[in-house]
Amino acid sequence: MGFISFQMNLKRLITLSVLMLMGACWDGSSAATPLESTVPRKGLPDGWAIIHGPQPYNKKTLFEHVNGQAELFLKYGFEKSVFAIYQNKKDSQNQIEMDIYDMGNVVQAFGVFSRFRNEDRPGGFGLDSFLDDHSALFYKGRYFIMVYATASNPDLLRQFSSLISSMITDSSPPPKEINYFPKDGLKPGSVQYFSEGLLGHQFLKRGFQGAYTEKAEGKEYKLFLAIFKDSQDAAGGLKAYQDDLSKKGKISPVNLVESGVRAFKGEDPYQGKVIILQKGFYLLGAIGFEKEEDAANRLAEFARNVK
Repeated sequence: MGFISFQMNLKRLITLSVLMLMGACWDGSSAATPLESTVPRKGLPDGWAIIHGPQPYNKKTLFEHVNGQAELFLKYGFEKSVFAIYQNKKDSQNQIEMDIYDMGNVVQAFGVFSRFRNEDRPGGFGLDSFLDDHSALFYKGRYFIMVYATASNPDLLRQFSSLISSMITDSSPPPKEINYFPKDGLKPGSVQYFSEGLLGHQFLKRGFQGAYTEKAEGKEYKLFLAIFKDSQDAAGGLKAYQDDLSKKGKISPVNLVESGVRAFKGEDPYQGKVIILQKGFYLLGAIGFEKEEDAANRLAEFARNVK
């Protein structure tokens, strides 16, 4: 009996260990949730029903769905998506189309959202959103969502978007770099993330940019933040930018080196005056300004914010 009891206890211990391991693997993992499960089927707004989908797409089939935009999604790390159509039960021409894109992580999800948003019109759902009469865009965690309505109905779009957002379990916060940008003078909704070729320069690689308005003249210019793998790589990017300006534009006679910060200023023939500095594995800069004092002050605050 002792041996049998030992075997039973051993089996219970093994079973418990397996269940604990499975629970640890599932806990907080958004990747374990099938994308199709984020498509609302129940709790829909009154009078609405799903009539098509969820239809999945992957890297190979995305072109069949969004041929003109597929390349942009792929540059931002697209992994898979799902598409669905909803219809009003009393009016078959009144429909809602919905796409949920898995972009791999929250930075890439924000990036593609920032490229589609063309002005600041938040809808109050997801981590950030855009809402007009016929469309709603937002991102939450690793997902970017697009919702379109055939009839003008912002309230209905908000209901659908809020429902989708509630079904996404990825609780990743917004990219930390967004909060580095100084708030004073920042044009609402202007911060964008580029997965490559920031400011049109391949040597700057990936990074963020935001639009600012000069206090005196009202001219718009940009602050930018280029991200590199390490400080040595960032130093190489700084030299590449300096070499590029030396050939195509102008470089100030003296490079600025203060408190160990490597920096220079110059003028780009197409984008205007520029100040750029290195902080760790980042390059920070201001470009396209008229008043250097205004740009320099905001850049200094920008640098202080970067951790």
